[in-house]
Amino acid sequence: MSGAGLTVQEADDPGTRLEVRTEIKVLEIAARELQDEFFGFHLAHDFDLRELGLVYYVMASSADLADALRNCERYSKINNEGVRLRFSLGRTATIGLDYISVDRSSDRHHFEFWLVTLVRICRQMTDNTLTPHKLRVRHFRDEPPVEFKIFFGADVEFGADADEITFPLSAASLPIVGRDNYLNKLLRRYADEALASRPKERASIRSNVERIIVQLLPHGRANASEVARQLGMSSRTLSRKLRDEDVTYADMLEKLRAALAKRYLSDHELPVSEIAWLLGYRETSSLTNAFRRWTGTTPRQFRSSECRRRKANRPPARFKKDGRQGTEW
Repeated sequence: MSGAGLTVQEADDPGTRLEVRTEIKVLEIAARELQDEFFGFHLAHDFDLRELGLVYYVMASSADLADALRNCERYSKINNEGVRLRFSLGRTATIGLDYISVDRSSDRHHFEFWLVTLVRICRQMTDNTLTPHKLRVRHFRDEPPVEFKIFFGADVEFGADADEITFPLSAASLPIVGRDNYLNKLLRRYADEALASRPKERASIRSNVERIIVQLLPHGRANASEVARQLGMSSRTLSRKLRDEDVTYADMLEKLRAALAKRYLSDHELPVSEIAWLLGYRETSSLTNAFRRWTGTTPRQFRSSECRRRKANRPPARFKKDGRQGTEW
């Protein structure tokens, strides 16, 4: 607790609202002390979902899954002011998670806790063992855990450019087993009152800065002054706003480049020279030096080890009775 700047009394008080940064730090420290590399994932498996309070009950009384997730999108800030849920319908039903004024790159266990929790909620409310069509997360793991594939029923793409859970479109119309229109209207009225009583949140520019950096990197223009110009502010104002969110532009650029490098290297069709260009380096050697600083290895060594790992974890092919190779598992 003290490592995260908390007292036991604050942690035990149900009325205390913890900053997301504190939650992230608590889980990271706990995982290290317990020597549990997947602590957040394990933590989310057994708790009673009703402990989420009003937001859960609004969702659980909704008409169908789409309605429940729209309600969660509207009311999630009641429980969590640092992470926002968004829901969209297109060719698929997609749940996205966006961090507000919080360093996403510092978080693994907190995010994986919510990843499991959201899938659990969708399954429990619909009484259906829903399998995500796709799971994408921003943070990186060297070895995709087998436990994740068993629980989700799908592979998790680590080092992605977004945090998203994607279900087949048909899942959106699944009815909620506890749907109650009268109760839902009543609970949404309480939720609207709770929302109105929340203090106004600080505007965050971190996600906008990251989006602009990714666009500018290939053109070699990902400098603070150009990002500030595109945001309609001075470099000094940008620096101050980022400092208010406990980050510097240089640190953001470095972490984003490192995460993107790992993601690009996982695509074996991309030449290392092209990855260097995508990251704003004029020479491949510049990427190699930077990557060695980030990971202690070179891009080619990293890609080679990834390839070996994937082959080792690849399930055996399925064969038809006549001996011909069929579709893979």
